[in-house]
Amino acid sequence: MNPMGLFEELEKALSPERVTNNETILELHSKDESYHTPHLPDVVVFPENTEEVSEIMKLANKYETVVVPFGLGSSLEGNMIPYDQGIMIDFSMMNKILEVKPEDFLVKVQPGVTRTQLDKALKKHGLFFSVDPGADATLGGMAATNASGTTSVKYGIMRDNVRDLEVVLADGTVFHTGSLAAKSSSGYHLNGIFVGSEGTLGCFTELTLKVFGIPEHTMAGRAAFSSVEDAVDAVIGILQAGIPVARVELVDEQSMKQINWFSETTYAEVPTLFLEFHGNEAGLEQDVDFTREIVSDFNCKELSFETDTAARNRLWDARHNAAYAYIHGNPGKRQMVTDVCLPISELAGAIKDAREAIENSGLVGGIVGHVGDGNYHILLMIDVNNPSDIEKANQVNERIVGYALTRGGTCTGEHGVGVGKKKYQEQEHGPALDVMRKIKAALDPAGKLNPGKVVDLD
Repeated sequence: MNPMGLFEELEKALSPERVTNNETILELHSKDESYHTPHLPDVVVFPENTEEVSEIMKLANKYETVVVPFGLGSSLEGNMIPYDQGIMIDFSMMNKILEVKPEDFLVKVQPGVTRTQLDKALKKHGLFFSVDPGADATLGGMAATNASGTTSVKYGIMRDNVRDLEVVLADGTVFHTGSLAAKSSSGYHLNGIFVGSEGTLGCFTELTLKVFGIPEHTMAGRAAFSSVEDAVDAVIGILQAGIPVARVELVDEQSMKQINWFSETTYAEVPTLFLEFHGNEAGLEQDVDFTREIVSDFNCKELSFETDTAARNRLWDARHNAAYAYIHGNPGKRQMVTDVCLPISELAGAIKDAREAIENSGLVGGIVGHVGDGNYHILLMIDVNNPSDIEKANQVNERIVGYALTRGGTCTGEHGVGVGKKKYQEQEHGPALDVMRKIKAALDPAGKLNPGKVVDLD
């Protein structure tokens, strides 16, 4: 490999101002939001179109160097940290909304478009994009990790909302994984293979996404319970009744205390559900009345609803600020955020076991979750310079993953594998992991696309 030769050819393929090894820029691209150790790439490039991405891949292939795609660096499992250095492709200049198709409920975007940027553009068409991971991530990054979030219980996860991807493979080949049609029985389901591949199979240069009409009315509520078991059982009751709840989030007792401190609220400091309903006015009234009946059967201590926009926003701001509440309440420490997903019937036991694991570790931590689809997160505060804290956090992670996998769950519901969850792939997938390796070998035979993540070729 000739780094200077590669650098010069990259400058010719793009332009000198969009190819850099500036130390500050390299440092900004060496890490994500996780606690995993940063590592500098060799060079960062800023393409503006698919043709340039294809040329970058061809040059990387020629010089036998690594390629890692970068959105905004908001991932949580070291998904894009370039441990093998190489070329970091920053997609921030590919941030155009290419086409909105209101009649088909579709939008076509470049990968650097952010979630809030898209929603702002869709609003004038009476539409919105449903997947909300909390961070204002890029849509390319969200597809790469198969992101989800608070609205997944009603609208689905990223994989459910990607209709088509334009992908550039390791050799520079450009192709599409799907079409504009709502369904197809033709060929293999390539969307499902590439969404969640974390840059290990190819780079996304265009996404066609499913969007929804903005609901006529929205109502948010907060339900306080005596125990986590009662709260989860209430969610199961709501779902079994067919109530089309748009969001249903669980916040444990410790996290409610932290939220009250940070947000200056006075919510009951007990296991709490944050709920949201979308629909027409008459339908919402029925849904809310039915929900009141159901939660009363599960020892609900307090139930309140908000229809006013400002009041709803305050309620959800409190939920979304749970992570920041822990960060501000524990100065000098970093947050380790991890997630697992289980069948909903196993969720209450999992959360109870997770709380016990946190208490036994001696670390400060809380539990929040998208309980409508069985996904929960642990927020642990650790001193990254203290090996004991790291070890304790890893032990908590091992325990919750082990609990999930032995009960039919998965080691990650939405954060992705990256490096943090890679060690659990054999246990979770068994022989299927060999199938994944064969796919990786077929599409990236030299193993140069985001190496060390998800699966290895060996």
